[in-house]
Amino acid sequence: MKTEHLRAVIIKVTEGDKVITSQAFGESVAGVPATTAMHFPNGAVAFAYLGTLLMEFVDEHKVKLDDTIDRWMPTLPEANKVTLKMLANQTSGYPDFETDPAWLAAWSANPFHIWTFDERVKYAFARPVQFAPGTNWSYAHTNFMILGEILSKIGKKPLDVLLREKVLTPMGLKNTTASQTSEIPSPVLHAFDSERRGALKIPANVAFYEESSFWNVQWGTPMGANETTNIDDMATTAIKVGTGALLSKSSYEAMTAPNLLGFGHKQDNCAPSCFTQVNGYNYGIGVVRSGSWLLQNPLLDGYSATEAYLPSKKIAIAVAVTFAPEAFDSQGNYSNSSDKVFRAIGAYLAPDDAPPPAKD
Repeated sequence: MKTEHLRAVIIKVTEGDKVITSQAFGESVAGVPATTAMHFPNGAVAFAYLGTLLMEFVDEHKVKLDDTIDRWMPTLPEANKVTLKMLANQTSGYPDFETDPAWLAAWSANPFHIWTFDERVKYAFARPVQFAPGTNWSYAHTNFMILGEILSKIGKKPLDVLLREKVLTPMGLKNTTASQTSEIPSPVLHAFDSERRGALKIPANVAFYEESSFWNVQWGTPMGANETTNIDDMATTAIKVGTGALLSKSSYEAMTAPNLLGFGHKQDNCAPSCFTQVNGYNYGIGVVRSGSWLLQNPLLDGYSATEAYLPSKKIAIAVAVTFAPEAFDSQGNYSNSSDKVFRAIGAYLAPDDAPPPAKD
């Protein structure tokens, strides 16, 4: 905590049926200790649920991964070439609205705004497609935003209902709930942030640290997949996603195998999110593979969280952290410290199959 300048850390680690540790350190707000019961946004962990839902529809023979999306959204660019798989593994070529300067300015001006699907689509396609579908890799929230809309059409229900009925409840997740608002069930793990410093033109020598707990994080997920959770559900997610508990063997392999290892290359119009998939980081269907570990590690609005699973040893690690003022640099940037904590714990518990550095 001292090295990473962390305000709070909540962890849960299991091996098989045994809970190795479940602990909380630090404070949520001044004078209120962090606890393992506290709730926080789970961000891109929801992408693993979307990947699971997609593969369930594949198992049910409702769709195939290579189906093109013009069947559901014919007006999108390259809709007759972009497939469901390309949306789910970040190879569509669609620009990320979250990197658009105009969107970033609008978010910085009002981080409480609830971003609609149509608003985000407009920002996303204000720029041209970055590469021909399936020819490169680039992380884009746009992909999962669109995939969520399509999954709702396939399942003929709102996405939050589908996820609850077909993923969250079957996985046994009792503390993961969706809301389009900024609501977080009590007790709340509060977060604080400095990333608006640059946009607000606050000089580096002026202290700037604001509460970000109730900024709206719907912007990063599909409508219906903006969720909050707790450390128990994060650990359970690691196990259920990591074992493919709801999927056929073939769908689990399609979702989690290192299929993109070695794929992708740097490209000026999508730097820095275009890069070659390496052992330390290669993307599946809504999940990240790092060495033999399967994970998601969102970083947003002053929260950092990681859930990870090592199938060979049945080790699950869940970490959530918030940040002290010193964690932010002079521009308001900060690092994904929960990922560092996970990798340290993983190396300790599985030294023969430790999580590799993400860039290796």
